[in-house]
Amino acid sequence: MTEIDIEKENKAIAQEYKELLRISYQTLTPTDKKLIRKAFDVAVDAHKEQRRKSGEAYIFHPIAVAKIVASEIGLGATSIAAALLHDVVEDTPITVEDIERLFNPKVAQLVEGLTKISMVQKDLNASMQAENFRKMILTLNDDVRVILIKLADRLHNMQTMDSMVEYKQTKIASETLYIYAPLAHRLGLYNIKTKLEDLGLKYTEPAVYEDIVSKIRETKEEQDAYIKDISDVLKKSLDAENIDYIIKGRPKSIYSIRRKMRAQNVSFDEVYDKFALRIVYKCDSHEEKFIAWKIYSIVTDHYRPSPSRLRDWISSPKSTGYEALHITVMGPKGRWVEVQVRSERMDEIAEKGYAAHYKYKNGASEESGLDTWLNLLREALENPETNAVDFVEDFKMNLYSQEIFVFTPKGEIKSLPKGATSLDFAFSIHSEIGIKTRGTRVNGRLVPLNHELKSGDQVEVITSANQKPTVNWLDYVTTSRAKNKIKNVLNENTKKIAEEGKELLTRKLRHLKVTLNEQVTNELVNFFKLKTSLDLFYRVGIGAIENQQLKDYAAQKSNTFINFFKNKIKRTKDTAADDIHKPVISSNYDMLVFGTEHDKLDYKLSQCCNPIPGDDVFGFVTINEGIKVHKKDCPNAIGMQSNYAYRIMSAKWIDSSQEEFKAIINITGMDVLGLTNQLTKVISNNMSVNIQSISLSTDAGIFHGQVAVIVKNNTILKKMISAIKKIDGVDKVTREYRT
Repeated sequence: MTEIDIEKENKAIAQEYKELLRISYQTLTPTDKKLIRKAFDVAVDAHKEQRRKSGEAYIFHPIAVAKIVASEIGLGATSIAAALLHDVVEDTPITVEDIERLFNPKVAQLVEGLTKISMVQKDLNASMQAENFRKMILTLNDDVRVILIKLADRLHNMQTMDSMVEYKQTKIASETLYIYAPLAHRLGLYNIKTKLEDLGLKYTEPAVYEDIVSKIRETKEEQDAYIKDISDVLKKSLDAENIDYIIKGRPKSIYSIRRKMRAQNVSFDEVYDKFALRIVYKCDSHEEKFIAWKIYSIVTDHYRPSPSRLRDWISSPKSTGYEALHITVMGPKGRWVEVQVRSERMDEIAEKGYAAHYKYKNGASEESGLDTWLNLLREALENPETNAVDFVEDFKMNLYSQEIFVFTPKGEIKSLPKGATSLDFAFSIHSEIGIKTRGTRVNGRLVPLNHELKSGDQVEVITSANQKPTVNWLDYVTTSRAKNKIKNVLNENTKKIAEEGKELLTRKLRHLKVTLNEQVTNELVNFFKLKTSLDLFYRVGIGAIENQQLKDYAAQKSNTFINFFKNKIKRTKDTAADDIHKPVISSNYDMLVFGTEHDKLDYKLSQCCNPIPGDDVFGFVTINEGIKVHKKDCPNAIGMQSNYAYRIMSAKWIDSSQEEFKAIINITGMDVLGLTNQLTKVISNNMSVNIQSISLSTDAGIFHGQVAVIVKNNTILKKMISAIKKIDGVDKVTREYRT
């Protein structure tokens, strides 16, 4: 480069720096400006030899990221300094310790968090990508500003991808649509979310993107005229009421037009609500709500509203902090138009999310939506056993989910994701309440635990100290918080039963002259074709392994011992004896079931990841080949799960000895005093049996009873029938087989 070019570039850098200070959303003190200047000088010096792929000086990138952080996200001096320095540790000899020494621990902590995220390798399979995304989310625990600066970094990278090779553009754009846009949405950064989505579409479906952009340009004049017609009508009435306001036309984002075209299978011209009107008004804080509804009244005086599409996020703000009134009205020429009504304060929160929310909090003790969400996130992160891909899927579901608002019996309002059940509500109050939930009442009526809640429902939780979660509960909940807690309790319960089972097995084997040790445990695991010693002890604990089976094992062991000596004398090798000691890893997890109902469907195992029984898997509904089963950490999993979520089916291998079965028992006898009491006592004393229904009747001294129970296996059922037969007055106990 010539001296003139360098001088020109330096002038441009200085100009960018001045612009950064000018556009800052927060008021910068002299100390703030000093901190930013120092960060700028260190960054300029550190990156002086570097250039971007486009050929421009690298320093333009950190300045651009800092500008987004300052104006669009609205963060302060510490974050602006961290944004300027975000690539310094990764790309230059400067260390985090140097930054702490030159600046302060907070700036150093933010830069370190950003460096950790950048160190994530790019070309990884699905499960590794998910694991690294999980690590990135962990930084939210330290300081949410790390993620906010990362979003600004991602936005600028998306804005300057033209000089990259095509496959890299596609990969970065897909990752942006899959993770970063939902994250921006959840943090209330709607402007950044929209830009990320539009740019994501530009590189994943360039032809579609260009087609929509050109059509928007073609129809711009017509749209502007249409918006002006509505604005002119509303202005007269708003002015007459002395409201201080501005009206802005807001075209629908390119990505949301594309989403609507795809979801409704319509062309660009058939997407009717391609634009919206936004009325932003000035007012004193105590009049904010009153004026919003006054504007609503004016709008609906002129245009007929759609009652089903009124969204009141002023009375119940979204958990992102978003507040507004959305009214969809029938405009001229029979077109639906969305009118958004916001005060200046609401508008700033909608534009800048986190930063503006805190600016207006004024030290209020009430937790913000973001704080509540971060607390839920910490709970999800506390469970290290969660599969990383599951974590990302749960996380994304909670990011993008629409919200419903329900009430506690005392009238407090709670926000839950759409699709949440009454059991989810119990866990949202407190995990301990969730695991002790015996039943739930919605609007005063007793409902099943998997009852889907609707906005406005009032929910009461009935608890019992003796209640414990069952495996079925995992199908009754949708929130990751509830799922994780239920899994933890079930694991603890399994371990407890296994411990009791181990003691029981030791006693039973002692009677058979066998001492339980590591070798015997391994032999038993192989003998019963199980996977682990935990499976073995658990089955003994629930009574799934009968005494006769243990006798068979002991007899075989004894025969093996005798054969061993016979073979020694013969000096020949009997391979059958060796086979018993081989650590054969076999499993009963051979039955694959789909969906929450555990349906048995036809399927094929996919060639790309070759799942085997026992692997974590999911079903993918193909167009021509029916259901294909993939491992959850299959390299194609994330792509399928993000692009074709509607074609994914949950699937799992089940062990027939773990499956629960329904059995109907018919009982007849003489109507002896206290028989009913005795009968229910015998059934309820058996811990492994759940009563589904019970009906008892007497006719002229003859007793008839029918009990439907849920049991894990036939052994438990036989034990129960045997106990019922011993009750005084019982004549006959039969099991009913329905065809």
